Amino acid sequence: MKKSLYTVAIFSKLNTRRFFRDRLALFFGILFPLIFLFVFGSLSKGSNGTSFHVAIINQSKSSFASQYVQQINQNKVFKVDKTVTTLAAAKDKMNKNQLDGTIELPPSFGAVQPGQPYPSGQAKVIYTQNNQSAGQTLTSILDTSFKSVNAKFVKAPAPFSVTGQQLNEKSLNSFDYTFAGLLGFSIVGLGIFGPINVFPELKKQGILRRLHTTPLKVWQYFTSTMISQAIIGLVSLSIMFIVALTVFNLKVVGNYLEIGIFLVLSIITILGIGLAIGGWAKNERQAAPLGNIVVFPMLFLSGTFFPRFLMPDWLQTVSSYLPLTPVIDGVRMIVTEGKHLTQIGPQLGMMAIWIVVIYIIAFRVFRWE
Repeated sequence: MKKSLYTVAIFSKLNTRRFFRDRLALFFGILFPLIFLFVFGSLSKGSNGTSFHVAIINQSKSSFASQYVQQINQNKVFKVDKTVTTLAAAKDKMNKNQLDGTIELPPSFGAVQPGQPYPSGQAKVIYTQNNQSAGQTLTSILDTSFKSVNAKFVKAPAPFSVTGQQLNEKSLNSFDYTFAGLLGFSIVGLGIFGPINVFPELKKQGILRRLHTTPLKVWQYFTSTMISQAIIGLVSLSIMFIVALTVFNLKVVGNYLEIGIFLVLSIITILGIGLAIGGWAKNERQAAPLGNIVVFPMLFLSGTFFPRFLMPDWLQTVSSYLPLTPVIDGVRMIVTEGKHLTQIGPQLGMMAIWIVVIYIIAFRVFRWE
């Protein structure tokens, strides 16, 4: 057993050295994801919306409240999410940056109080820390609209007003979604494109055929590849974290140790696909098309470049079963939402299933030449 592990350690060392000595591999494994990080990070940082995505929680049964909700729905400044009917659902979407704020109308809003000939009430704008600017702007817009309403009833005091309430919670911004997706993109590059480029070349040179004549087992070769790719991946992803923290002010809420553990599991999961394709293909002509067929649907459907919640419901359901989806979702939940590994059981479970399925296929289809 010691000899087997020693063999694994030697090949892990050789694979890692080969990567860091290969300039082309360094470019596509480390520099290329950084280029994407700067491009998409700049786009996320510089994007400004011209409208507000809001939810309306109308707890009032007054006719005035109903008319007011209709006016907001017809206003082009507001994009109302009509699927949100409770404050808890609104908070959940605000935490995920799917809403800029929530307009809450209390039960007394629009009611005529005793001794008062006109309706009155106070609306509340609820927003998160990350959307403080949008929340304050939204509060100001509603306050201005109420002033015109108030002028129709009395000059003073104003019967309608609006207050802003900031939740003691942080929501995700657009760069948080972008960064998690770019980590997934980098993992795909290391885990899939690496093996499908290296294995056919090793077969072409006859290196794998010569290795097959030695006592080296397939599991030893796979394990050594997994270890070396995990080391390379952690180096590449650490550089991305450093750039995101220093340049784009990424707020890492999660535990760094748990982030590292999850990233290693993610690399191992995606690497199985590369081992299966690269191990089966005899040459680059077979590996490249099959790799593209597998990779591109995952990149576009797993939330790599844009959030999955923008997709239709049926497509969200289908894409949730792709192997890259739990990787990106898990990274986002740990890094930016502060979740622990014990709280992302569905993602870890899906990854475990894919690890078993993918590596069974990889062992069965692997060819030394």
